[in-house]
Amino acid sequence: MKLRRKKIKPITLSDVTIIDDTKLRKAITGASLGNAMEWFDFGVYGFVAYALGKVFFPGADPGVQMIAALATFSVPFLIRPLGGVFFGMLGDKYGRQRILAMTIVIMSISTFCIGLIPSYESIGIWAPVLLLLCKMAQGFSVGGEYTGASIFVAEYSPDRKRGFMGSWLDFGSIAGFVLGAGVVVLLSTVIGEANFLAWGWRIPFFLALPLGIIGLYLRHALEETPAFQQHVDKLEQGDREGLQDGPKVSFGEIATKHWRSLLACIGLVIATNVTYYMLLTYMPSYLSHNLHYSEDHGVLIIIAIMLGMLFVQPVMGLLSDRFGRRPFIISGSVALILFAVPAFMLINSDVIGLIFAGLLILAVILNSFTGVMAASLPAMFPTHIRYSALASAFNISVLIAGLTPTLAAWLVESTQNLMMPGYYLMVIGVVGLITGLYMKETANKPLKGATPAASDIHEAREILREHHDNIEQKIEDLDREIAELEEKRKVLVQQHPRINE
Repeated sequence: MKLRRKKIKPITLSDVTIIDDTKLRKAITGASLGNAMEWFDFGVYGFVAYALGKVFFPGADPGVQMIAALATFSVPFLIRPLGGVFFGMLGDKYGRQRILAMTIVIMSISTFCIGLIPSYESIGIWAPVLLLLCKMAQGFSVGGEYTGASIFVAEYSPDRKRGFMGSWLDFGSIAGFVLGAGVVVLLSTVIGEANFLAWGWRIPFFLALPLGIIGLYLRHALEETPAFQQHVDKLEQGDREGLQDGPKVSFGEIATKHWRSLLACIGLVIATNVTYYMLLTYMPSYLSHNLHYSEDHGVLIIIAIMLGMLFVQPVMGLLSDRFGRRPFIISGSVALILFAVPAFMLINSDVIGLIFAGLLILAVILNSFTGVMAASLPAMFPTHIRYSALASAFNISVLIAGLTPTLAAWLVESTQNLMMPGYYLMVIGVVGLITGLYMKETANKPLKGATPAASDIHEAREILREHHDNIEQKIEDLDREIAELEEKRKVLVQQHPRINE
């Protein structure tokens, strides 16, 4: 039986997608604002954990109150994989834009509802139960939020600028933290700690509703990504109808055919998010509860650190377009291994300048991960399964990383060793190093399953020329391999008495 060889059309200049700058800016703004809202809530929750512990767990020891409040933060991560699978399938089925509009609605409403929950003194056990239900709704929506936003930005970005454009997504995350922290400090300063504990802590959660409305407006106006639209346009009518039934590839097949990408995704997400939650969610409680700084004092230090991170974030993304993503992941991981414990020694020094230096070390390390993650993850999977595969792998990883604040607080309380978070980060550094050495470089390359993308016609010509040069190099490499195999074949034939040339 003769196999029919599928004819492949050569890639020409008309096949290179020219990205419209106006649409690209809208895509980045809409995706980043939604991400900022997500992390605004997480930032507020981390900064008011001490208040929530007193409101919803009033009868417990102060240390137990903080652990219980942080545990309420961590438990919803159990729901995130379900949200990831659900929204991932819908994202590959209906497109990225619709799902991003859906997730921001759920996120804003559930965050707003936290501010409505009565205290434990008013309704008893139902208070923490309702808090947990709201956090679980948040976890479900966030399961599709970050991955969808990163895919949306990546599929809209030119190949040579994907790192820089993707870095603005986590710029939004950090900005959300800064906004959340700023609101907490401003409120507690203006109304006083007593009033803040009584009712002021609710106001930051109420702000989620107007932020969500703005984010929904921006995302509703976005067009579908060029990469996904190309995928739909290439399908024949029968396949187009099949697209409405969901992705053609099961997660089992994804795990079999794309296992290397799955492992790289899991490792990178764990390294990034454990460092993220340690610095930006756990550290305010660590400074106030364990080091006995006033809540406002500790928050102000974190705000200063995050403002510095905002400036560093896009620089990391820009440099990764030139030098690649892997060098930043590897160097950040090595830095965690070498400097996590010294950083916590500085933080525990009781000298404000040294405390700031220790936090700054962790912040720069975190920037080396966040600066490249949004560009690295979507490039690991082809278009037709990108949302499903990435959302599943991402949220399984975040399930582990989300335990960081609770586990770190428990380790410190149980061992009475203030250096435990540093040892924790050293272990995570090993995970990141293995990931960085193991993963493939994706910088300046087209997304899998998509044609090359450029900013303008001049860049399109350069990309096409490089693409053809790459093909020529691969052909030369294959010719060498074929020649070597032919030599090996001749040697083997000569050793066999019944096989003739």
